[in-house]
Amino acid sequence: MEETFDGDPSETATLEAYADTIVPGEKRWPGDRAIAGVSAGGGAVAAGAVELMRTDAGGLAPALPDLVRALNAHAEAYRDRLGLERDDSVPAFVALSGEHRVALVSELVAPGHPEKMLWVGMAIFSNMAFDVGAHLHTSEAMASGHPGLAALGYFQPDPDGLWRFPDFSYRRPLADHHPDTTPSGSPA
Repeated sequence: MEETFDGDPSETATLEAYADTIVPGEKRWPGDRAIAGVSAGGGAVAAGAVELMRTDAGGLAPALPDLVRALNAHAEAYRDRLGLERDDSVPAFVALSGEHRVALVSELVAPGHPEKMLWVGMAIFSNMAFDVGAHLHTSEAMASGHPGLAALGYFQPDPDGLWRFPDFSYRRPLADHHPDTTPSGSPA
């Protein structure tokens, strides 16, 4: 997938902070501000949520600069409403603690919020990146140790690159193989 990126580090940090709020992970280094570090292992950011948001195929990329501005404006209003300390060294949403990020996002995705669908849409991208690595080929994601697929229990393919399931999910085959099924599993 083609990726769109304008190179703005504050945009990246804000998107990372949002994705980390949806599927938390651990800090990448001790001073990491975008990742709140409320969970062990890799979360949405390590799974590639920002890369997925920026792909042209997802349709969200052109709106990201406006969404980042809006999210930071909401964070400023939230900070001011609660009387939290101002920190201009990072974008306003990044400056919020993990607990305050969750509280703000909960407001933004609540029933009746006029922008709910925008923020739910961004959350879906975070979940898609973690749950299925939607921006990656599955074998590529597995080879790189994708944290979401690992957490969900995906296992490596067979040596020929194909996934086979010797233990049926219901612990029994649901149907007999058709007599014309080839060794690769394709119908003849």
